[in-house]
Amino acid sequence: MIISITGATDNHSVHVLTRSKSKAEEIFPVKDFPGIKIAGEPEWKDSIQGSTGVVNLAGLPISTRWSSEIKKEIKESRIRVTSKVVELINSSTDDTRPKVFVSATAVGYYGSSETQVFDEQSPSGKDYLAEVCREWESTALRVNGDARVALIRIGVVLGKDGGALAKMVPLFMMFAGGPLGSGKQWFSWIHLDDIVNLIYEALLNPSYKGVINGTAPNPVRLSELCEQLGNVLGRPSWLPVPDFALKAVLGEGASVVLEGQRVLPTQAKKLGFPFKYSYVKDALKAILS
Repeated sequence: MIISITGATDNHSVHVLTRSKSKAEEIFPVKDFPGIKIAGEPEWKDSIQGSTGVVNLAGLPISTRWSSEIKKEIKESRIRVTSKVVELINSSTDDTRPKVFVSATAVGYYGSSETQVFDEQSPSGKDYLAEVCREWESTALRVNGDARVALIRIGVVLGKDGGALAKMVPLFMMFAGGPLGSGKQWFSWIHLDDIVNLIYEALLNPSYKGVINGTAPNPVRLSELCEQLGNVLGRPSWLPVPDFALKAVLGEGASVVLEGQRVLPTQAKKLGFPFKYSYVKDALKAILS
């Protein structure tokens, strides 16, 4: 999904740029979102050129069983769309070029570790997801002219619908919840409200540029996440999902949850970003209560 913002901040219109108008219309029905315009790929140029800012969130989900074909599509879905958006921004005339480009990337950039602490100054990892993120970011940075670029390296987003919690909650409700793998791996998370607000701030605030980690200030071990989730749901969290079971379902894609990284939002804190949810306990209560 790419979001294009047009007009002044107090009187703006939002264009959702998508390759599937029907899916986008299901998510943003006109009766509930009258201010949102859905733009199919042939309409991207008109939406982007003349916009105040562009937010790029496009990419195939990674929480699936990886094959060589899926891995190729995971990378290409990010590079292809980002490249097209950058091309449309660069081909705009000076008076129609967006002033800011906020492009999503991921904490997978850093690779995984149980002991290291990563912030925006940390080098890239050497695994597949790190490679994807490096190419994704380098593509976004091809924007020329005076457009400000903010790269948001997003952690695991916790929200009511979809994402990691949607997969975990049913297991806990059936008394089958617990840590995935050892439980010692770090889980760098962020509440949906906070990542939305961070992206919005990056659109409006000229101080937000370069790499910014989109993670909460207090990452947790996966075992702690599961314990807190069990407490909020009133369910036990003692039944671990062994490595081999997860690998049987997700194959190489299991590395996303079996390995982790402790990522800190150093830049966001320096910029004074007001996190609404700094602790996972409070985030889970807000989402699930």
